[in-house]
Amino acid sequence: MRERGKGFTLARALGLCGVFLVLVLAAFLVSVRFGDQSISLYTAFFGKPTSTDARIFWSVRMPRAVLAALVGAGLAASGTTLQGVLRNPLADPFILGVSGGAALGATLALAVGLATVGEVAPSLGGGLARLSAPTLFAFVGAVAATLFVLAASRGHAGRTPDSALLIGVVFNSFASAVITLIKALSDPNQLGEIFHWLAGTLGHERAGTLVLSVLLQVAAIGVMLALSGRLNLLTLGDEDASSLGVSVASTRRLLLLAASASVAGAVALSGLIGFVGLIVPHLLRLAFGPDQRLLVPLSALGGAAFLMLADLLARLAFPLFGGEPPVGVVTALLGGPLFLSLLYRRGRLMAG
Repeated sequence: MRERGKGFTLARALGLCGVFLVLVLAAFLVSVRFGDQSISLYTAFFGKPTSTDARIFWSVRMPRAVLAALVGAGLAASGTTLQGVLRNPLADPFILGVSGGAALGATLALAVGLATVGEVAPSLGGGLARLSAPTLFAFVGAVAATLFVLAASRGHAGRTPDSALLIGVVFNSFASAVITLIKALSDPNQLGEIFHWLAGTLGHERAGTLVLSVLLQVAAIGVMLALSGRLNLLTLGDEDASSLGVSVASTRRLLLLAASASVAGAVALSGLIGFVGLIVPHLLRLAFGPDQRLLVPLSALGGAAFLMLADLLARLAFPLFGGEPPVGVVTALLGGPLFLSLLYRRGRLMAG
């Protein structure tokens, strides 16, 4: 708890980020090394490119670990940002309708059996035609839902985020009802895919898709980090922030858009993975205090490491269950009890 008493300094921030970078690297190496079949990293890097270990590493393990890192970083960084904007440490990254829009878009694509974008627009060629249709539909749905929520709350979201929050909750409920209707009317052969996506999974995305995801997450998290100092002032209250020279309305909109874009990019690739954007920022806030200039980068790095390790647990569970459980189930099993224990501990401390 001593860490909370330390003020923000650039040297301390860089030092902690360096420690967390080492943690991310360690999680990456463990994630690619182990699984239902262990491999030798030395053979993968320095052996024959045609060896089994090299093929598993370059075509399966490495892209999946990168995907897990991107999704975890986006969910955790957006989680701490939204918790600061809403001044609520229990806020979830999916509250602005992002999850509902993404789930609805992906469910539609899966229900009609679309596998690639080329099936939607046959005239397209090249890599875009091979892009996963559920991924594209999920991203478009998430972005459309976010823009709808922000537009519907326009005039109020700038002064208070409560209206955007309430509209997002209502939209998610509406999307959930539509998804239930689609599942009831869908071919039974498609229900397994729909359930698997909604439960949160990490697949094997193409290199081009991963590159686009990296660019999106770097841009979105970069905006959140650049505005983290203003976000600190927003947590003091709108009047205090305005008196200190912060443009409250525009800053809040930019933060909401950046966080939503980050979540949309993550959810489009992985489905609905809960607790990453809730538990990681909460743990870091308890350890290092509420300064967003520190929480945003540490949450991104901590979320990346957390999801890579959670995905490793999902793969290690394959022999036990005879199949790989969705990583969203693993994060829920890990995050739920841990979060309840943190709330119980915090309640006891406040009562004492």
